[in-house]
Amino acid sequence: MSLNQDKSKLSEVEHIKEASNYLEGTLPDSLKDELTGNLFAQDQQLIKFHGSYVQSDRELEKERKAQKLEPLYSFMIRVRVPGGIATPQQWVALDDLANKYGNPTLKLTTRQAFELHGILKHNLKPTIREINETLLSTIAACGDVNRNVMNTVNPYTSAIHDDVQAVAQAISDHLNPRTTAYYKIWLNDEEVGGSGVQEEEIDEPIYGKTYLPRKFKITLAIPPYNDTDVFAHDIGLIAIEDNGKLAGFNFSVGGGMGMTFGDEGTYPRLGNVIGYAPVDKAVDVCEKIVTIQRDYGNRENRRYSRFKYTVDRMGLEFIKTELNKRLGYDLEPAKPFKFTTNGDSYGWVKGVSGKWFNTLYIEHGRVRDFEDYPLKKGLRAIAEVLDGDFRLTGNQNVVIGNVSEEQKPQIEALLQQYGIAQHQEVTNLHQHSLACVALNLCPLANAEGERYLPTLVSKIHALLSAHGIGEQAITIRMTGCPNGCGRPYLGEIGFVGRAPGKYNLYLGASFNGDRLNVLYREALTEEEILATLDPIIGQYAKEKAEGEHFGDFLLRKGIVNPHYNKSDFHSS
Repeated sequence: MSLNQDKSKLSEVEHIKEASNYLEGTLPDSLKDELTGNLFAQDQQLIKFHGSYVQSDRELEKERKAQKLEPLYSFMIRVRVPGGIATPQQWVALDDLANKYGNPTLKLTTRQAFELHGILKHNLKPTIREINETLLSTIAACGDVNRNVMNTVNPYTSAIHDDVQAVAQAISDHLNPRTTAYYKIWLNDEEVGGSGVQEEEIDEPIYGKTYLPRKFKITLAIPPYNDTDVFAHDIGLIAIEDNGKLAGFNFSVGGGMGMTFGDEGTYPRLGNVIGYAPVDKAVDVCEKIVTIQRDYGNRENRRYSRFKYTVDRMGLEFIKTELNKRLGYDLEPAKPFKFTTNGDSYGWVKGVSGKWFNTLYIEHGRVRDFEDYPLKKGLRAIAEVLDGDFRLTGNQNVVIGNVSEEQKPQIEALLQQYGIAQHQEVTNLHQHSLACVALNLCPLANAEGERYLPTLVSKIHALLSAHGIGEQAITIRMTGCPNGCGRPYLGEIGFVGRAPGKYNLYLGASFNGDRLNVLYREALTEEEILATLDPIIGQYAKEKAEGEHFGDFLLRKGIVNPHYNKSDFHSS
């Protein structure tokens, strides 16, 4: 069934997984090794499945090498939050862990997860254990498995949100790995809130011994809001409402953002809608799609292992036929839907439940205290009294959710006290920008991301203002490398780092996340970026139709050509 019959051709990671005894490997010995702050080579792969990556402070590498010291290794820990909803108690606990073991900040990711950075090896076990004590987990936050399941949290969504969230949670639970290694290594064989886990219980009925060929991502969205970028994921579920009730979902398959410079066989891809299924079939459909990727995905070359390449190699019709066969029934034709934006809506909104929701702008998801802006302390103070919840968005922001009418004045007073309310007065351009972590922590980054984009956005905003359109919303995405963590190929303006201070410029994505951008210019400096964008922005200001978004204008005027296939994407 699989193309991977010859084991001699399998990638090294496949051999590591198969020999790992369901992801345990030699991690216990790696963690005990006091001669290095890193792990054994094979365990650097396995720990991803447990929710962590090895990182180092790249700005200290030359200095430490001159001192004949190894890099200053530390670990990122990612916390799964299905649908992005966390309790105030969980927020406080993670804030405590960041202070006790981390750098000390919280990172809100583009996939509705928390990240802790700067965790030293000897603090990995207590940190992961304490995360689990909050009833959150890190298992499957990374690795070749289904990762955190996303869901729309936009406060304007209708009463079906709770039902859609229940489906997101059910998918997450069903596709969670069954390995006992996680509990053995991090929790001393005990599952938090349950009984001890016995060794003979090891089984992976969905994944098998070698799990998936690469990472797998699922997201849900409730039209008209595509704030989770549903087409950028391996599976996208688009909620269909009927007379105020959740009826079912349209299913999109084959989305993915990453690529490799210089390899035109790699490319970002948007998912294709292949049909509809009622609510009670949603988990079943997701499982069967995952098993198709398990059986047909490329396990020889990890550059071509994502599900999007399986879809293109096998053909969309094959995927649909194989899915229907495994389901034992056919998906129904897709239902009509419409997306209007993939951004967040900011400020206070009263939900249909009568509770209040306040979406806060968090610059690129980094929750920290600044000299004149105690953001982290302020959110902590809110968490300590909040009778609602926190909702992480796919745009790195946070919603203070389910606030009662009685408590709303108290929360508003805290937002004022800590300067959070005042710092919401940012431009539309900043509100619609995303950036990955990039330098100095990410080992894959070629250039800056999170630390630099605010400055560049301010300079682009100055161009807009000079042409009289300073309030225009344009989606801007930046990543330090081409792997796509910040979904740069869905920006009306996208920046992908080529080298320190140099970025490829991509233009022409849609404002609602249903069209990719294309390469416009390569390896530009900041000066060249601004010089390139200035006349285009000027033309847009003069010639745009009423309500026309920037990306749509670029296509209408032929400044860029729409991305229909992979060869279009790589052509400037």
